[in-house]
Amino acid sequence: MDIPLIVLAVIITALLFDFTNGFHDTANAMATSVATGALRPKVAVAISAVLNLVGAFLSVEVAKTISSGLVDEAKINPTVIFAGLIGAILWNLVTWYYGLPSSSSHALFGGLIGATWVAAGGSAIKFGALVTAVLLPAVAAPIVAGLASMIATYFAYRITAKSRPDVVAKGFKSGQIVSASLVSLAHGTNDAQKTMGVITLTMISAGLLPAGSGPPAWVIGLAGLAIALGTYLGGWRIIRTLGKGLYDMETTQGFAAETASTATILVSSHLGFALSTTQVASGSIFGAGAGRRLADVRWSVAGRMAIAWLLTLPSAAIVGALAGQVAGMGIAGTVVVALVAIAAAMGIYIASRRQPITASNVNDVPAETRPETSSVPAA
Repeated sequence: MDIPLIVLAVIITALLFDFTNGFHDTANAMATSVATGALRPKVAVAISAVLNLVGAFLSVEVAKTISSGLVDEAKINPTVIFAGLIGAILWNLVTWYYGLPSSSSHALFGGLIGATWVAAGGSAIKFGALVTAVLLPAVAAPIVAGLASMIATYFAYRITAKSRPDVVAKGFKSGQIVSASLVSLAHGTNDAQKTMGVITLTMISAGLLPAGSGPPAWVIGLAGLAIALGTYLGGWRIIRTLGKGLYDMETTQGFAAETASTATILVSSHLGFALSTTQVASGSIFGAGAGRRLADVRWSVAGRMAIAWLLTLPSAAIVGALAGQVAGMGIAGTVVVALVAIAAAMGIYIASRRQPITASNVNDVPAETRPETSSVPAA
């Protein structure tokens, strides 16, 4: 198979998005276990990386939703998909820098929609599928996961109320190793598939695969490896926010949150819903906090997260649209978009090194959540 240069560029860009998705979303699976001490930080991300890779091979339903369900592949070309990916990658990097657990999935959808709209108009976007397969799950999934987590937390504390605290903590720490691992496995079945779907969509739009095709085996393998590598590097900034920023988490809450997230993600993957695992995990963590003491949740942090959720899809769509406008001018435009994106990514990375968050300090409570500094805006 002869792959055109633009298609190859899109495949590489899609894998780079998958890589950012990995370190952006590591917190979904491992923030609670790292925060409670159930797993050492580097061990946690290593386990998550392996299971993300395994999960990538378990299902392709979400990949099919992306490749043939959201936009009309006959009305777009690989350049459009390239521009959409740029919008998603830049939003992932911005929210990672600020430690905000926004949705990589919605960033991807937003970028693709913006670029497609500029290139082919609104008629190329399948709004019905967008609502049923993306937007409705985006609203329902975190609520369902949060309620499940809240109920599980409440009963877990009731059941263990008369047990020795050290025995309870030890038991739930062991349980967290299993539950966090299951979240990672579930994450691989959902998020890794999004990149598979994008690459497959690219190949369909370039005429290299027939319409309605599923992802080839080599696409599944590369997507799984990319997200696993990103996961292994650890998204420490977001892990700190979810693990220490919302409330002082205990092992019982961590276990309940992870179990609720796993169930929600696996059911959605089976149904082909391309939901946000970030929103599911965040909803579960909120629910676990509410299941014990609602007042313990740091609502200022929750508010910033909610704002990021609301801005993700439209912000990525705007960047995707701008990138699509420039890239649509030809090869020179595509090169300009790539160079600007590389420069922006390097700038964000350099800025992040001024106050690095690593495995050694990830469990420090964020300064903006401490009582004596709670009025200071987030960096």
